[in-house]
Amino acid sequence: MQLARVIGTATATVKHPSLVGSKLLIVQPLLADGKSPDGDPQISIDTVSAGLRDVVLISSDGRLLRELLRSSTTPARWSTIALVDNPKASAND
Repeated sequence: MQLARVIGTATATVKHPSLVGSKLLIVQPLLADGKSPDGDPQISIDTVSAGLRDVVLISSDGRLLRELLRSSTTPARWSTIALVDNPKASAND
């Protein structure tokens, strides 16, 4: 699991069948300070109705994502699993 900031959305004209109806977010993973970028942006499946600039918790747990999407063959890797209410408080813990 990792903190990330939503920096945009992605649109696909053709999707894997397991992703039809899913909202695709572009998220920037963050360092522990909750502000600094940590690596390249990633595509994440939105499961928490996140919006632009929201700080979220993302997970690369494939089993969880396969269960959420009801597909054993989904190519998706990242999913949003929580919205962070106060990113500054999380960075100080």
